[in-house]
Amino acid sequence: MRQIVALGIAMLLIGYSSQSWAASESGRPHSTLRQVGTGLGSAIGTFVYFPFKATFCILGGLASGVTLVAAGSEQAGRVVDTACRGSWTITPANVAGEEPVYFVGNPHAQQ
Repeated sequence: MRQIVALGIAMLLIGYSSQSWAASESGRPHSTLRQVGTGLGSAIGTFVYFPFKATFCILGGLASGVTLVAAGSEQAGRVVDTACRGSWTITPANVAGEEPVYFVGNPHAQQ
């Protein structure tokens, strides 16, 4: 179990390091310390955030089964869509405050 957790943390750190070193939208790169901080913050944030999001999605899937029986497939699809869409990871842009985190759905998504 420890090896799986260590591998997951390593994957998060490696996967987000490329995003954290990218230049900002204004074209000016951030300081190295800020890039390291947002990269590390995103890895730790995802490690904490992901289990809550996964649990919420699973519970939304179970609730959609009840909704399917009670209200039909369209409503059941909306329930699971709302529960499972949104942000699944915390990115360096989220940590820096440049992008919001959507726990429930995404208000900008086409429905």
